[in-house]
Amino acid sequence: MALPTTTKHYFWSKLGALTNLSSKESQLPSLKSHEVLVKIYAVSLQYRDLIIGFNKYPGSFPDELVPCSDMAGEVIAVGDEAGSYWKKGDRVCANFAADHIAGETSPEIQKTAHGGAIHGVLTQYKAFRPHSLVRIPDHLSFEEASTLPCAALTAYNALMGPVPVKGGDTVLVLGTGGVSIHGLQIALASGAKVIATSSSDEKLKIATKLGAHHVINYKTTPNWHEEVIKLTGGRGVDHILEVGGADSLEKSLKAVRVAGWIHTIGFVGGGDPTDVVFSTIRKACFIRGIQIGSVAQFNDMNRLFSLHPEVTRPVIDKVFPFEEALQAYEYLQSQAHVGKVVIKVA
Repeated sequence: MALPTTTKHYFWSKLGALTNLSSKESQLPSLKSHEVLVKIYAVSLQYRDLIIGFNKYPGSFPDELVPCSDMAGEVIAVGDEAGSYWKKGDRVCANFAADHIAGETSPEIQKTAHGGAIHGVLTQYKAFRPHSLVRIPDHLSFEEASTLPCAALTAYNALMGPVPVKGGDTVLVLGTGGVSIHGLQIALASGAKVIATSSSDEKLKIATKLGAHHVINYKTTPNWHEEVIKLTGGRGVDHILEVGGADSLEKSLKAVRVAGWIHTIGFVGGGDPTDVVFSTIRKACFIRGIQIGSVAQFNDMNRLFSLHPEVTRPVIDKVFPFEEALQAYEYLQSQAHVGKVVIKVA
């Protein structure tokens, strides 16, 4: 079968508004000997994709940036020097940062982040270097697997970091977005107790159905940190997936146990900066910034997911066709979702 010579893709004609998301068909470059050509079947959206579109994300971007970092697809061609890695028909995801193979990130690795520093994956076909790809667990669909590279791996990196979550720990997940839901599932698969928060009772019902031991509506319980302390017998939680940012960090510092871990992941709540100096000293706690994860961590995570397929199965709120990418962005912006918003490409 002849290889495609063109690809339909989305791009930002300029940054500043979602309505600047445009599409066109472009020529595919000839496949290099060290590359793998992938047919993309599904792409999932992140909060980062939104704020890049609104021109509120720091950094410099290529002209007519192709958005999005998270995809799942099938290998359809392999360069002569890449045959020892992959073969036609392999189902793969690309890592968020193409060159983050293992270990710590670096400024050089940060410059290989898809959908930001380099062009992203909201396209029908894309060539990748073989070291940036990861095999999809057999039990997952393309749509489910597309949620793994950013949301799932971020949660995994947080909970399996310098002091990994263990059986009997208590994990607090803020909200019911992609990272938080994946964090809930990874914590449960590791034998931990989970407390989940949301402003919606309906979303909390879903969190409970997924296995959360306790849920708190932070709108009706604004001092939710006090409830967390009660639920833990005055001890506080071992790990917090902190996606709210400045708006919730002050209360997270009150909810974490002495020598516990706060993993700062997002800033969806906004708010004014919090003075953390005294609180971190008093709690002797750790605040750790999370920037996705490596290919090595991705492979480790996939083994965990394969071992616990039902507990860790990705939660997808809604799937949009490729032609409705803008509507998918708008739905993500509405924050009506639980779990992930996915665009079906193929």
